Amino acid sequence: MRSSSAGCAGNGQGNNRPFPTQTTLPFPTVSRSRTRSLRVLVTCEFSGTVRDAFLDRGHDAWSCDLLPAENGSNRHIRGDARDVLNDGWDMLIVAHPPCTRLCNSGVRWLSVPPPGKNAEQMWAELDEGAALFSAFWNAPVDRICIENPVMHRHAKERIADFRPPAQTVQPWWFGEPFFKATGLYLRNLPTLLPTQKLTPPARGTAEHKAWSRVHRMSPGPDRGRERSRFFPGIAAAMADQWCDFAIEQFLREAA
Repeated sequence: MRSSSAGCAGNGQGNNRPFPTQTTLPFPTVSRSRTRSLRVLVTCEFSGTVRDAFLDRGHDAWSCDLLPAENGSNRHIRGDARDVLNDGWDMLIVAHPPCTRLCNSGVRWLSVPPPGKNAEQMWAELDEGAALFSAFWNAPVDRICIENPVMHRHAKERIADFRPPAQTVQPWWFGEPFFKATGLYLRNLPTLLPTQKLTPPARGTAEHKAWSRVHRMSPGPDRGRERSRFFPGIAAAMADQWCDFAIEQFLREAA
């Protein structure tokens, strides 16, 4: 991206892996006939989790981030995602844009900046984060999903054509034993249907703590990257449900 704070470099996998990367889903994926391949851009991702879910289903999927592809994939564009938004995509998925200054949990820093920062810097970072979100949300792509927490009012005011998130999902709706509320801002895409809801463990149990480990990570240089890791179960649901939805749209238009 154009600067470090807008770099979309937070959705990767560090060397310390606090929860597993699931390569085999705990439920069968549905094989459907395809009438065409969709062009899908997944920005703010270098781990390839979402990109590969679409690739595995036969679509022309690419990831884009400031950082190189973690696995060396040649299906990764290294650079500013805003520079490729006009390249004829059928779907845009923003896996985890920088949200520290946009989300409700970060609004306090606008009035009481953290050590080493001042108020002017905080508001400038807010403006930059909102501009990035706005560029994605208003991109010339028919179908858009942006994953982001609930925003405070100052962020909403800075985003063109802002709309609230269409839904908030949990990994355990999709066969993943984790707690992590994920807000999905959707344009011309349906809300995701759960694929395999698990039964959450009781509070206070060791299992509940294990499910909560995304929120219990120790401070460190990789904490932000690890917390923003995307879940394969959610990625699979996106690829299955949204590609079928888009293909049905194309069929209706061609009829």
